[in-house]
Order: sequence, then structure tokens, then C-alpha cells
Amino acid sequence: MLNQKIASTILLAVLIVSSFALVGVASASTSDDWSMFRGNLNHTGASATEPATTNNLLWKLDAGIPMGSSAALVDGRVYIGTNDGSVYCVDAADGSQIWKVSLSQGYSAAISSSIAVEDGKLYFGCYNGAVFCLEASTGAQVWYFATENSIQSSPAVADGHVYIGSWDGNLYCIDAATGSKVWAYKTGALVDSSPAVVDGKVYFGSADKSVYCLNAASGEKLWSYATGGVIQSSPAVVDGYIYIGSQDHNVYCLNANSGEKVWSYQEQNIVDSSPAVVNGYVYIGSGVLDSTVDKNVYCLNAATGEKVWSYQTGDGVYSSPAVVGDYLYVGGWDGNLYCIDAQDGSSIWTYTTQHSISASPAVSGGVVYITSWDNNLYALGSQVANSSAETPVWLIGAVVVVVVAVVAVAVFVVIRRKK
Repeated sequence: MLNQKIASTILLAVLIVSSFALVGVASASTSDDWSMFRGNLNHTGASATEPATTNNLLWKLDAGIPMGSSAALVDGRVYIGTNDGSVYCVDAADGSQIWKVSLSQGYSAAISSSIAVEDGKLYFGCYNGAVFCLEASTGAQVWYFATENSIQSSPAVADGHVYIGSWDGNLYCIDAATGSKVWAYKTGALVDSSPAVVDGKVYFGSADKSVYCLNAASGEKLWSYATGGVIQSSPAVVDGYIYIGSQDHNVYCLNANSGEKVWSYQEQNIVDSSPAVVNGYVYIGSGVLDSTVDKNVYCLNAATGEKVWSYQTGDGVYSSPAVVGDYLYVGGWDGNLYCIDAQDGSSIWTYTTQHSISASPAVSGGVVYITSWDNNLYALGSQVANSSAETPVWLIGAVVVVVVAVVAVAVFVVIRRKK
């Protein structure tokens, strides 16, 4: 009887251990995901993943056409759109193509919108005005929704809804499952800004020079704030504050609940770059196609707007920074990918592509992924993120359970034989 109790105790302990092992495996599969533009719904541009500490080229994918879309990475796969309307799914480990679909021929279907990945589906907009939903596993089309003009805004997917802007002046809320319109909010001009969705509210900017906050469920306007210039920058929402750039040369900090201005910092030219906000600092670039004017990446105090440091690049910065630990990554119109010390603004490394970079970096598992107008998607770093070719998480978990169960049974049998 005692031996049976011992065996039962051992079996229970082993099963508990196995459950923790499974939790650990499941957690590891999502910790390095960069599933949408700016990495998350708050659009912080920051991640707790491992940084890319070197500019070592791991691989590159030549799509044969310029790419302005920023990469998304989920479960060891990289998803990217191109300027000829193609969508690629590639293995994050070696850049090998898993699948490719072409929506149509030519620039009418150019994809500048960055892909959002949610629940096994891909969501993005096209220059032809359509919003698409594809199966992440195969690229098969699930649905599309037609707006009335081009789309360069990148979608946010939250609570079963897709939020995206269009050049027809609307911010759309679309049912993620069916592609049907839930609501649309009309601004006074085109919407290039990519929405952030936080606490049931949608934040975005418009070319009508205003920042908007809408009720995410109904589309009702809660507040708007007028700047002095067109807004292409996308907002970051952190700790009750919204940070965004404007073509009036300013970076703004607004109260997320009321829309009241907390502070603004004036750069020397337009601010189309979207801010990264982490650890009490705001990181943002200044963009202009004139290398004699402001061409800096700025670090500002998030509470006061005071400049902490600036780093000069070779041309304007339209790319939006990504921050991982003390490493800041940002692309330059001069074709360089810059890695900068986020604390003091000093250069860590630079990688030179053969054309301009307007896309924003995605960072995962010690690798930074960036597209360039030289037709290539680059993977740089000292190690490789989890490959889709590796053993799937569910299979690893199943093996753990089987092995543990076999061990438990063996222990039980041995004890019974000793009775």
C-alpha cells in the first residue's frame, strides 16, 4: 500500500513538472514575435527580445522589386509585401521561400502597408485601395475589403477587428473574420498614419493636420488635436500619453484621455517617422530629402520633451526606430541601417544597402530584419530566430508528455514488482 502511494506521488509530481515544461515551451514560441507595424498595438517600437549585436549578414532575399513595407515575424516566419503586389512568407532562419502569392501585376497593387499577423491570418492594405486577409500558412485569400482610394496605412488587429486608414480620408473598422465593415470615421484628408489601439480607443493622425481618438467599438470621436502640418507619423501610446510627429516639424506629447498637449519638441524639418517609446524616452527621426537640413535621430525625455541626444545620419529619416535593450535600430534614406546606443546616442554599427530605406526594422531573437528599395529583405545579427523548419511547439510538447508518462509507468511497475 505504501509503495502504491509512493508511485502515485511520483506520477503526480512528474505530470506537474511536465505541465510546467509545456507552459515553458508555449511561452517561448511567442516571446520573440514582432507581429505588426511597430511591434504591438501600443506602437511602442520596443521589444524584450534579444538584440542584434552585430551587422553580420545572415541572409538576404532578393524580391526583384523595391520594398517599402516593414517586416512582420511570427513563429519563425517572416512576412513581407512588395511594390508589385506580392506577399512573401520566408523562413526566418535562412530566408528560404515558404510561399509567395501575387495579388496582381504592376504597381497598382503595391504593398506599402506592413502586414499584421493575428490568429493565423495576415492583414494588410494595398495601393489599389483593398484590404486583404490571407491564411498565414498558405497565403490563400480569405477576404478583401475595398476602400475608395489607396492604402499605405498599416493595420492594427484587436478584439476581432481590423483598424486601418485610407487615402479616401476614412479610418475603417473591419470585422477580422468576415471582412465586412463595422464602421468608418471620415477625416478631412487622407489617412496614412497607422492606428494604435489601446484600452478600447483608436489613435491616429490625418493629413488634415489633426490627431484623433475614437471609441474602438463605435467609431465615435472622443477628441481631436490640431497640429500645424500634415500627419503621416503613427502614434505610440504609453502610460496614458500619446506621442506622434507632424510635418509642422514638431513631436507632440498629448494626454491620451483628453487630447490636451503636454509638450512639443521642434525639430528642423518634417517628422514622418513614428516614435519608439520605452524606459522614459522617445526616439524618433527627422525626414527630408535634402541632406543639408535636419537628418537626425532624436532621443527626448518622455516626461518633459527635453532633448537627451541626437545622432546625425547621411540623409532624412522616414524609418521608425526599433529599440531592444540598449540597442536602437533605424533605417536612413541614405541606404544605411543604423544601430545606435539608446542610452548615449553613440554609433554601435552600420550596415549599408544599395538604395534608400523607408521601412522600419523588426527585431526578433538576436536578428534585425529590414527591407530596402534595393529589392532586398535583409537579416542581420549574430544568431538566428526560431525557424519554422524546426520542430513545432506542439510536437515538442507531445514528446515531453509521452516521455514523462513512460517514465512514470516504468517507476510504477518497478515498485509493484518489489511488493
